[in-house]
Amino acid sequence: MVTFTKYGRIMEGLDYSEVDERGEEIASMIDDRSGLGNDFLGWLDFASKMPNEEIEKIQRAAAKIRDNFEALVVVGIGGSYLGARAAIDAINGLFPSDKLEILYLGNNLAPNYIEQVLNHLKGKKFAVNVVSKSGTTTEPSVAFRFLKALMVKEHSPAYLKDAIYCTTDSKQGALVRESAVEGYQTFVIPDDIGGRYSVITPVGLLPIACAGIDIKKSLAGVIEGEKQYSVHDYHKNPAYLYGATRYLLNIQKHYVAEMFIAYEPQYKMIAEWLKQLFDESEGKDDKGIFCGSGIFTTDLHSMGQFIQQGTPCLFETILRTTTPMSDVTVPEDKDNLDNLNYLAGKKLSYINDQAYFGTLNAHTNGHTPAQIIEIPEMDAYNLGNLMYFFFRAVAFSGYLLGVNPFNQPGVEIYKSNMFKLLGKPFHKK
Repeated sequence: MVTFTKYGRIMEGLDYSEVDERGEEIASMIDDRSGLGNDFLGWLDFASKMPNEEIEKIQRAAAKIRDNFEALVVVGIGGSYLGARAAIDAINGLFPSDKLEILYLGNNLAPNYIEQVLNHLKGKKFAVNVVSKSGTTTEPSVAFRFLKALMVKEHSPAYLKDAIYCTTDSKQGALVRESAVEGYQTFVIPDDIGGRYSVITPVGLLPIACAGIDIKKSLAGVIEGEKQYSVHDYHKNPAYLYGATRYLLNIQKHYVAEMFIAYEPQYKMIAEWLKQLFDESEGKDDKGIFCGSGIFTTDLHSMGQFIQQGTPCLFETILRTTTPMSDVTVPEDKDNLDNLNYLAGKKLSYINDQAYFGTLNAHTNGHTPAQIIEIPEMDAYNLGNLMYFFFRAVAFSGYLLGVNPFNQPGVEIYKSNMFKLLGKPFHKK
């Protein structure tokens, strides 16, 4: 189970009376599916209701990909890839020794990046998992076209049928039509789950399984979270208490930014996923907290001065595991020319922890309060549980804020402007 702890003198001045009055109503609103955006609350019990045959279908496809290909390219943007990448990086690390290389495309329109990935794939036998509900989102659609062209050039048109896996709508859209024509295997994006909540569906589960991670354990962590984080009393529910605290820091103490902090670089994509989850869920109606991220101790040498003594506009949410995945010991050096023998014999996890405690004390004794979110270890079960924790937290804090946590109307504006500039033809349905 996730544990939540508050630190800092600023926290002592928070008045929770508003949440005491509204908390039960909001918790009921979530479970009764009676609030704004209630048609996108399918994630509440998706894991516990997911048929075993669907899980096995994903596992069979993942095994086939692992057995027959050197690389998998996950094509998607936003929630279509962030959750999966967050899980794969966090559990497998940034330099995995796994036999299947996993790459990501379709999350930008940068020509340099796309060309570099395509060049890297030349001469490799690779599969593609393209993730898009409509099948027409510009970034993944453009990337998918490039990848298909490379497959045909290096292999044959027949190669595509066994190498392409589409995760898309159940009934309609460009990928549904193309899959029917070309014979691609398909997986369904549920109609009642938005992209940023979709990591627990085939959207995230297929690439996670391809990375050799046990998705049944991941789903077990989510299912346990369904029980743990549905408790209506927010004092006894760490997800709701976290959601309430961040809301009050914004409303009462006027903090406008939250930094998701980790002390492990391989957790960086968890923070990227969280930025989308919270910014896209709450940033509307001229409301919301801007979410950023940092990896410490690295970013203490770039942003640390501002966090400590700059404009008091942000609070930190620190993601921690209490048991490191691996560890090394600092060696003794007989000459001690670097004067580091005072660290000899100490494990790096211990040194990293002291940096954490020292930083926490410095920041919270200043004007930067902190929230600590801990799990016992970074594995499939605990990460699944953690992700569901954040689903519940953002639903609670979003409803406290008075916004719809499940839509993203502002995202469509840039797309409309871009399409006009590109001269895209618009067709009536």
